[in-house]
Amino acid sequence: MLVGMKRLTTPGCFDQVCQRIAALRPDDAARWGRMNAHQMICHLCDSAQVAMGEKEVTASGLGLPPWLLKKLALEVPVPWAKNVPTPPQIDQLREGTPPVEFERDRKEMLHRTRLLLDAPLEGRPHAYFGPLTQEEWMRWAWLHTDHHLRQFGR
Repeated sequence: MLVGMKRLTTPGCFDQVCQRIAALRPDDAARWGRMNAHQMICHLCDSAQVAMGEKEVTASGLGLPPWLLKKLALEVPVPWAKNVPTPPQIDQLREGTPPVEFERDRKEMLHRTRLLLDAPLEGRPHAYFGPLTQEEWMRWAWLHTDHHLRQFGR
C-alpha cells in the first residue's frame, strides 16, 4: 500500500525534518494560509499530541468518506491541498496552543515529533481519515510536517 512512499520512519526523513525545522525563522513568510511560522510550530506540536492521544479534536469532515480522504491524502503522490479547514483545537488562531517563545516552542515540537516515532499509534483515529495503522500514521506525520514546512519555504 505505502511501498516506496516517505514516512517519518523512512531512513533519513526524520533527520531531514529536523534540519528543515532548524532552518525555520520566526519571520519566514507564509506562502499560503493564515498561520505565521511560530504558530505553525505550535500547530505541528498540537497535531503530534493528537496523534498520540494526548489532545482531543473534533472535526466536521471534509465532504468525502474518511476511507477515500485517507487514500487520497496518504497514497496519491501529489502535494496536499492548501487551506484545508483545521479542527479548532489545533488551530492557533482559535483554540490551539498559543505561541510563547520561538526557540522553546521549536524544541518542544521536535521533542513531540521524536516521541511520535516510537509511540504506539496502531488503530488511533485521525480526525478526517478515521483509524490509521502505525505505518499510515508515520506517512501522515511526514506529509503533514512536509506540507507545513513547504508553506514557509523550508
